[in-house]
Parts: sequence; C-alpha cells; structure tokens
Amino acid sequence: MLFRYDKIPDNERRVLDRIAEMRHDLRYHVAQNPRRWTGLLARLTRARALRASNSIEGINVSDEDAIAVIDNEEPTEADKYTWQAVEGYRTAMDFILQRSRNDNFKFSVDVILAVHFMISQYDLDSNPGNFRPGWVSVRNTATGEIVHEGVDRDKLEPLIDELISYMNSSDIDSVLIKAAMIHLNLVMLHPFSDGNGRTARCLQTAVLAKEGIVAPMFSSIEEYIGRNQMNYYNVLAEVGGGSWSPTRDCQPWVRFCMVGHYRQAQTLLRRVREIERVYQDLLIEVAKHRLPERTAIGLLEAASGLKIRNASYRITANVSKNLASRDLKALVDAGLLVSMGERRGRHYAASEVVKEIRGRNRLPKGVDDPFVESLPSLFD
Repeated sequence: MLFRYDKIPDNERRVLDRIAEMRHDLRYHVAQNPRRWTGLLARLTRARALRASNSIEGINVSDEDAIAVIDNEEPTEADKYTWQAVEGYRTAMDFILQRSRNDNFKFSVDVILAVHFMISQYDLDSNPGNFRPGWVSVRNTATGEIVHEGVDRDKLEPLIDELISYMNSSDIDSVLIKAAMIHLNLVMLHPFSDGNGRTARCLQTAVLAKEGIVAPMFSSIEEYIGRNQMNYYNVLAEVGGGSWSPTRDCQPWVRFCMVGHYRQAQTLLRRVREIERVYQDLLIEVAKHRLPERTAIGLLEAASGLKIRNASYRITANVSKNLASRDLKALVDAGLLVSMGERRGRHYAASEVVKEIRGRNRLPKGVDDPFVESLPSLFD
C-alpha cells in the first residue's frame, strides 16, 4: 500500500484549473511563440532549479556556477566535491528527460537506479545505483534526533514495484497530483542510503515533462521548494509521522505542491513579461551606441543579476570566442558592462545604466495564496 490521494475537493480543482490556465499561457510564450530571449530564460530557469534542488541537501553553488554546469563549462568557485554533485544531478535530469520524450518510455527499477547512480556516483558511501542494504533513518542535523525511518528493508522492493506501476499508470485524475505523490512516496520509502530527495525531485519533474505539462525546464517546482526549504521539511514531517505510514493524511503535502505550482507559474509568467520589456529597452540602448543587436541578449543576462563570462556570452549570443571578446569590450566601452577580474577570472557585470533599465521594468509579485475565494487575473 502506498500513500494515495484519490478524492480532489472542489476548491483544489479550482486551483488546478487556474494552474492549467497559467501553464497554457506559459506554453504559448516559451514553445508556441518563442522569442530570441526564450533560450536564455530556459537556461536561467533550469539553472535556478538545479541550484535549488542541490541547496536543499547542503550542496551550494553560485548562480554563475549553476549556469556553468548547465552550459558544460568549468566552475569559477565550486570545489571538486560540490561540482561533481551538481554535474551528477544535471546528468541525471538530462537522462530522465531524454528518456521520457519517447512515447513508449516506461519507468522501471533500472531507470530509477540509473537516475540514483548519476546523482550520487561521486560518493560511494551512498551505494550509487543500488537500494540501501538495510535500515535507514533521517536525523535532525542540529539535535541528532531521528525524524524519519524508511520502510522496513524486507518490504522495500514490493513497494517500489507498486510505485513504478503507479508511475506508468494512465488512469489518473491530475498529473500534478500524480507527480507530487510519486515524490512523497519515494521520500517516505527512503530506498537509498543517500540522495533520496534529489532522486524524488528529479522523478517528479520527469513525470510532469512526460505528460507534456509544458517544456521540461518550466515544469519543475524545485526552485520553489528551494526557496521554501523549512516548509518542505515541515510538511514532509507532518505527513510522514516519523516512519512509513501510508494511511496518514497526505493533503498537506498535496496542497504544498499545488501552491508550489501556482506560485512558480506566476513567477515564470512575471519573468516572461519583465524580460520582454527589459529586452526591448536594451535594444534601444545598444542601437544608441551602434552595437549589434545580438549584444542586447548578452546585456539581458547581466540585467538578470549574473556575472557574465566570455563562455556564457558565447552561448547566449551564439558567437565565437573572438567575437564574444570584441562584443564584451564594446559593451564595456559603451558603459553598459563593467569589467572585473583578470584573465581566467575575468567577468562582466551590469552597469548602472543596465541596472536602471532592469529596475524600472520590475513588476509586482502575484497573489501568494491560491486557495482564496477570488483569484485576480494576472493578465488584466
């Protein structure tokens, strides 16, 4: 028996409908009607998700290194252990999203173990690619108190088989809730010595992508979870009750994930509107200085608060290394970027002109609680 959530009350259906509406609008902007900056938005979104999911486990990288790992570039700050961890997570996500693109793809034990291997291969004590050999618990790092015990080892494989059957089932009411329940069950079963949370979040995103919610990098709520780590831990503790207890009420977890999807969709739509406005203003600015139109897309990355390197600019603007160097120098000479550091450590940041453009195009954040009676439209 697994944790299940089969009856969706009317107020939750209304929220699901609202999320679907926002996802439809997001799909239009990033898939059906892409702009030149859509690729940059996708990279930034994916980097934020990767950074957030790893930060939950105490594996922290800078925004710039998160972009670097997405771009298959070298880090500027992360140590070897941290870099191996985030590279492994990126590889696992690439693997499962590529596999799930196949219409005939089915989840299996081998697929889940492969995802776990990629995530934890840098740490052999995690038994990468294998279920835990025995009992496992989760401890409060501050107090040492056991806060959760995984399912008894002799019950693990049959329950994993049941979970896989659910993952492959097409008889579902809501894919958002299905993905949330897969995440919950895997975390509560705690089948691995380590890497359970990252594996669960990776599979949750894969299920959403497989069902075609929206482009894969925009399906995830990992960024939201990363911003709300304590709530994430608290709701899992509330629902779990300290051990494998699938008869407990899992509505608090479902609500947490629904709020996550609602807020993340709001955030992404707001970013779409902001980035469009900023980009248009940057086009005007580079035209004043008779700079190529492509330089506006590089400035857009800087306007997002990131430090720009030659490597990241090459990908953003789709230019060669030499042309990137010339563009960056021209942007510095025009007072639109500020050069920092020397040689390998050289990077570029937004000038005050670019910061002002970003600042004047910021939009207010949306409603935080989707379970209010009247939901204002984002598009009025």
